[in-house]
Amino acid sequence: MRKRSVTDYPLAGKRVLVRVDFNVPLEGGRVADDTRIRAALPTIEYLLGQRCAVVLASHLGRPKGKVVEELRMAPVAARLAELLGRPVKTARDCVGPEVEAAARALAPGEVLLLENLRFHAGETANDPAFAAQLAALADVYVNDAFGAAHRAHASTEGVAHLLPAVAGLLLTRELEMLGKLLTDPQRPFVVVLGGAKVSDKIGVIERMLDTADAVLVGGAMCFAFFKADGREVGTSLVDEEGLDAAAAIAAKAQREDRVFELPVDIVVAPAAEAGAPSTVVAADAMPVDQMGLDIGPATAAAFAARIAGARTVFWNGPMGLFEIEDFAAGTRTVGEAVAAGDAVSVVGGGDTVRAVRRFGLEGRITHVSTGGGAALEFLEGKALPGVVVLMDRE
Repeated sequence: MRKRSVTDYPLAGKRVLVRVDFNVPLEGGRVADDTRIRAALPTIEYLLGQRCAVVLASHLGRPKGKVVEELRMAPVAARLAELLGRPVKTARDCVGPEVEAAARALAPGEVLLLENLRFHAGETANDPAFAAQLAALADVYVNDAFGAAHRAHASTEGVAHLLPAVAGLLLTRELEMLGKLLTDPQRPFVVVLGGAKVSDKIGVIERMLDTADAVLVGGAMCFAFFKADGREVGTSLVDEEGLDAAAAIAAKAQREDRVFELPVDIVVAPAAEAGAPSTVVAADAMPVDQMGLDIGPATAAAFAARIAGARTVFWNGPMGLFEIEDFAAGTRTVGEAVAAGDAVSVVGGGDTVRAVRRFGLEGRITHVSTGGGAALEFLEGKALPGVVVLMDRE
């Protein structure tokens, strides 16, 4: 999917509306994790180098069309100013006459961050009038919010019909890296999936069974496969809605002779708590009064061996409750295997990215995707509304 980007469209001196993904966690009125802000810096700095006046738009949290004081963008603006090393102006709203005046008053090289888009119901409803108000703020539209590109919202889809619309550097990079997984992965291509819900990843698993050389499944989602197979899962977290899908996926893998690996051993404990007494059991011998909280050492070693032999790896979803050290070994082992090799490695999903950062692996991953749901939908083969609407590269 070849879309025009900021580097192949005349932007010098223009006023540019940039949809960024600054949906970051806040703690005590400050940004707790600035990963998404940092990811947008190359596009912002490129535009500033083109002497553009830059208007930034993002959502934060889920205010559901109402003003929520705790979800204002001021802390984000403060952190962005620190990272850019220059002032960032703010607006008390994201549309309206005052905001339009503030955008018009921007000098080349200045930055304005709009207030939370989702304070208006028109954002998620993709209301044409709301999109028109956003379009009135600029001459050109840039989408650099890959994490929101799977949503047909006013700021991701609607406004792109009203202005020349191109991709930012981050969005372009995401499409390039994820696109290679679908069309031209170096082989062997190994996919590692974890997390809690099979139902969230049905399409990806089915697509990857056809595309990858091996699919490895850990995390709580493995218990849906176990339960669908009639195995005991104890008190483990099970995605009940995904049981039928799990059964169908396992049958497809067997029928088509695909490499589809589930855990052979599990770390279990009576509760998901630090210090809870844990043991390792065979995956087909789960105690009825215990819950699975991590893949076991034999599984971690087997997964790591598969990853070590790969030339391309995609990893989405932790192998266990890695936030608690007692249950972090499986995720750490898999993460270190992904980072250790010279394969092209792509990591996506919020929990997975947090694990990568916790274990200090980020600098050794080829590409850390900013899109959770968007990345999964893209890999399923779905069209992303925020991408389709951008201008094609001639």
